[in-house]
Amino acid sequence: MSLAVGVATSSKGMGFDDNKGDGEEGNPVSETKVNPDPETEEEDDDDAEAKIQLGPQCTLKELSEKDKDDESLRRWKEQLLGSVDINSVGETLDPEVKILSLTIKTAGRDDIVLPIPEDGNPKSPWFVLKEGSRYNLVFTFRVSNNIVSGFKYKNNVWKTGIKVDNTKEMIGTFSPQAEPYIHVMPEETTPAGIFARGSYSARTQFLDDDKRSYLELNYYFEIKKDWQ
Repeated sequence: MSLAVGVATSSKGMGFDDNKGDGEEGNPVSETKVNPDPETEEEDDDDAEAKIQLGPQCTLKELSEKDKDDESLRRWKEQLLGSVDINSVGETLDPEVKILSLTIKTAGRDDIVLPIPEDGNPKSPWFVLKEGSRYNLVFTFRVSNNIVSGFKYKNNVWKTGIKVDNTKEMIGTFSPQAEPYIHVMPEETTPAGIFARGSYSARTQFLDDDKRSYLELNYYFEIKKDWQ
């Protein structure tokens, strides 16, 4: 199956960068399930951001029928919609995004393909990374029904009850198509040292501008001195 490349690029991976969290408390690491307390979690700053007003949401068929005599708008719609079959999706208002795969790629090693459980709670630990290792997170997804606007990736990480990372990255706007999109995050490096090793809890979400959640994963992972 051919893979179409996404139209935007993010700048962070699973959640380790130079800008650490504010030390706000999450849920302590345990061996059962991940359930960070929303009362202690940092307020979502989406509400504080200036949101671009795109006008009333409409179906793809309605969009295709608008302003047919406007040449510049017609070219823009052709670029946005590509080869979308309007007859198959034109009457549906809400987009649907399905995350098909999540993979951690490290040079010189086999890919770590992460199973995505239906209940959003992967078996612990979901994966193990070696300290100081370089990796990329790669995910594939399919868009159907309508255009998804402001598709974004959010990731929060806690260690021993302290939030150590809060990442939010805009991926882009995507039109429906039969082929999956593939998105490759820039290379990241896991922290190293005795204090970096251990178990981490995390919550990963895929959302859009309307705060629709297409996937939420609550899980644990480990950083060790060597690959497991």
